[in-house]
Amino acid sequence: MKCALITGGSRGIGRAICVKMAALGYHVLINYKSNLEEAQNTLEQVKQAGSTGEILQFDVSDKEQIKQVLSAWIDAHEDHEIEVLVNNAGIRADSLMAWMEEDQWDNVMKTNLDSFFYVTRLVLNGMLTRKYGRIVNVVSLSGIKGLAGQTNYSAAKAGVIGATKALAQEVGRQGITVNALAPGFIRTDMTEELDEKELRNLIPVRRFGKPEEVAHAAAFLASPDAAYITGQILSVNGGLYS
Repeated sequence: MKCALITGGSRGIGRAICVKMAALGYHVLINYKSNLEEAQNTLEQVKQAGSTGEILQFDVSDKEQIKQVLSAWIDAHEDHEIEVLVNNAGIRADSLMAWMEEDQWDNVMKTNLDSFFYVTRLVLNGMLTRKYGRIVNVVSLSGIKGLAGQTNYSAAKAGVIGATKALAQEVGRQGITVNALAPGFIRTDMTEELDEKELRNLIPVRRFGKPEEVAHAAAFLASPDAAYITGQILSVNGGLYS
């Protein structure tokens, strides 16, 4: 059975990607941290899209949980191939650096950057064995441009961008592509507190994006047709920073 693992799949962009992967016929592994109700909602939408799925609870900022839960699942499902990995889980803890607490730095780095290493390393072994895989990392405009008040978030996402480019060079010969998506302002829980009416004037297309538009881009990068595209950062930002 061919599977797609999406971290942070219970809401927002992650949910939209789960549903899109289901429509493409993948058995969808929906990772979530704490909100079981939302994860179950995503699973129901996956089923409505015509596919199957299951829920995997682990905190991507906790390397021991990743090892215990994800390793156990991989070992117990030798007939399941994780063909697509989407590293989507992320958090923000915004503050000007002069007033940033150590926890704000540590938690953002663990959730956004460290998780890429620990999750990808586990999944990569199977891809290398099968000589095929698609890894898509959800980064951010903040990791490309840098945004005031997001030194921690910008640093973490920029780190994933660098890792994307490096890993793509390591595994290209094995039929594995590694790319990243850099969303701008997308209408999700993470942008609810932002003033869309004011900010959309900065965006050439004059609106926030939809999670489904990011999911469409993720599906393209995860497809067999994207085999000659690797190490790339695709911006999904309405022309905000091009």
